[in-house]
Amino acid sequence: MATGLLALLDDIAMLMDDIAVASKFAAKKTSAVLGDDIAVTAKKTTGIASSREIPIILAIIKGSFINKAILLPIVFVLNYFAPWLIVPILMIGGLYLSYEGAEKVIEMIFHKHSTEEKKQLTEEEKIKSAIKTDFILSLEIIIIALYSVKDQPLLVQIVATTLVAIIATIGVYGLVALIVRLDDIGFYLIETGNPFLEKIGRFLVFILPWIIKFLSIVGTFAMLLVAGGIFIHNMEFLHHYLHFLPSLLSELLVGFFVGTVTVSVTYIFHKVKGH
Repeated sequence: MATGLLALLDDIAMLMDDIAVASKFAAKKTSAVLGDDIAVTAKKTTGIASSREIPIILAIIKGSFINKAILLPIVFVLNYFAPWLIVPILMIGGLYLSYEGAEKVIEMIFHKHSTEEKKQLTEEEKIKSAIKTDFILSLEIIIIALYSVKDQPLLVQIVATTLVAIIATIGVYGLVALIVRLDDIGFYLIETGNPFLEKIGRFLVFILPWIIKFLSIVGTFAMLLVAGGIFIHNMEFLHHYLHFLPSLLSELLVGFFVGTVTVSVTYIFHKVKGH
């Protein structure tokens, strides 16, 4: 019996080791998307009153965990029974991201007043928009993580992918919460009375609006990059014809092109429907 218990413990230890290795590999594969996720999320949480930043981010975190609780079992089941359905679903998500990204770029260039109006969203609208975008980005993170460990046993695939999804949520939103609270950290350092800490605090207060503005722009382009990457990686002819371009440029161009077409079709549809 003791020998059987030791063998079981040894099997568990080996399984945990396999999960740790697989999780680390999957995390590396999703790192680029996580960077985009941070930029997009920071963009979604701009223009919020300081006192409401953390409650809104907590609401988005809750929505993100719900997204993953929905997506993880669906992706696992589809990957096992109908793997051919995953790519079409992912591309529908890419359409949404490209539409949203292209719409923001078009508004920034041609409709500055319209952009300002659209910034005046309620808290609930900001949260819903952020959770909706998180749903698409979460789907891509889960699929990339799962595909990166597809050669592993099923249990290892499930546990490693789930761990990456959970860590991604904690890491992304934890960093976003830190970024949006930099001004509070700065004010705290200013009030310490220490000349050196006071300088750091003033610098943090000064630089935060620029960081938010930068992340807002990066977040828009990140949506186009993620969308373009989805189309290029899953449509062989695009990869064939655009192979001579740097990957970032090709993904940006494809994302913006698809987004512009989607925005145009949507605009025409609304015009026709309005008449």
